[in-house]
Amino acid sequence: MRYVILRDDDTNALTPVECLERLYRPFLDRGMPVNLAVIPSVATSTTRPTGELEGFLFARNGACTETVSIGNNPALVRYLRENTGFRIVQHGFRHRYFEFDTDNAADASAWLEEGRRQLLSAGLPEPDAFVAPYDRYSAASLKECARRFRVISGGWYELRRLPRAWWPRYVWKKLRGEPHWRVGRTLLLSHPGCLLSCQRPYDSMLDNVIDAVRGGELTVLVTHWWEYFWKGRPNEAFIGRLHAVAEYLASQKDVRVISFSDLGA
Repeated sequence: MRYVILRDDDTNALTPVECLERLYRPFLDRGMPVNLAVIPSVATSTTRPTGELEGFLFARNGACTETVSIGNNPALVRYLRENTGFRIVQHGFRHRYFEFDTDNAADASAWLEEGRRQLLSAGLPEPDAFVAPYDRYSAASLKECARRFRVISGGWYELRRLPRAWWPRYVWKKLRGEPHWRVGRTLLLSHPGCLLSCQRPYDSMLDNVIDAVRGGELTVLVTHWWEYFWKGRPNEAFIGRLHAVAEYLASQKDVRVISFSDLGA
């Protein structure tokens, strides 16, 4: 059996419900969980290095507060609670640029605790998996995350960004060529890049997903809901590729789509 985790990043208080519904109804109706990496208190002015506003803020509609907590969108929270196929993952705190690439363990600890509190106070289930914004961690933040979460999802891990006590485990996993590894009770997952991205060729997208799924026992597929609605406009061709992935996964008897929580059980 091969296992697939679908991870969608950047759901936040400004995310339109209809975007998630449009993208993931084919997965939910087939009983396949969708792991939403939810920003607890989204910063409304986060920009890319180019100075352009982050894509997940396209629906901010003139929001003038510095941050907006997920609990400030009761319609979205209700939708997520009613559709239990969505599994909640904690995604940073405010999603500022390279937020968890900090050497200040106290800051990382405070952000993790406050982020968790905001998710729970909104009525969402307690997450047992964590995703850092931009998949960027420091050694200090990784230690704080590992104290709180059974699963950490990242893109890749660099020796210089790991706690020194983790180095032997990391070297061992590199020597064995394993994409995923464990430190204590915490499982650290890698992914093969954002195969489901509007920046990638559409014609080969499904084939690349299939190759990744067939290439390992556990594959994390990462995507971003807002890329399918660039500046609020639906990209029908890209949405069609995502739904083709749903059809493929549902058709494979030896492939099971699971949640991060299934791994932590």
